Amino acid sequence: MAVPEPLSPDNTTVVLVDYAIGFANLIGSHDLREHINNAVGLAKTAKWYGSGLVVTNGEPTKPSGPLYPELLDAIGDEPVIERAVDFNSFLDAPFAEAVRATGRPNLVIGGIATDGCVLQTVLGGLREGYHVHVAVDACASPSAEAHHAALQRMTGAGAVPVTWFSLAAEFQLQPRFHDAPHRMRLMQEHVPSMSMGARSFFHAFDLGKKSASA
Repeated sequence: MAVPEPLSPDNTTVVLVDYAIGFANLIGSHDLREHINNAVGLAKTAKWYGSGLVVTNGEPTKPSGPLYPELLDAIGDEPVIERAVDFNSFLDAPFAEAVRATGRPNLVIGGIATDGCVLQTVLGGLREGYHVHVAVDACASPSAEAHHAALQRMTGAGAVPVTWFSLAAEFQLQPRFHDAPHRMRLMQEHVPSMSMGARSFFHAFDLGKKSASA
């Protein structure tokens, strides 16, 4: 089996599906604060590294409502494609055209619910011939069982699981981002435990340098 090319901003589109405030009330598979944190981290990864980005949601006048305010802040003026009823976002012509327009073969999809619109959009992307990845820690469902069952079905169909911060790390490997602050900013804002670990490492490194020069 051939090893796939690295995911890069030039060959990847991040797809955000139905991060609606009404659906957030139904989440039982993940802590809500952590879920929102990861969704926003995924959005910032797309924006800061300049990958493709397609955002979709149902009609905001429905009970599911508009996108998370934190996510709207992160995506800025990025358009939100409103769908009427389709669980599989690729059955919505404006959405499918927006993804095609990015011209990238790889998709990284996150959203809610994992066993609903995310599952069907992932399967739709695979049918369209995309290399589809699922941001597993930026998805959620009413129960952990539903979340994991959906992930099993998606991976069995050929989708590849990723985490949002591992995607950022892979983007950072591109030579033009070697000295960019993006990954450290994401770490500081969304992965505080890892950020504190890095501070501890650099503190110990500085103490070692001082000791060696004494």
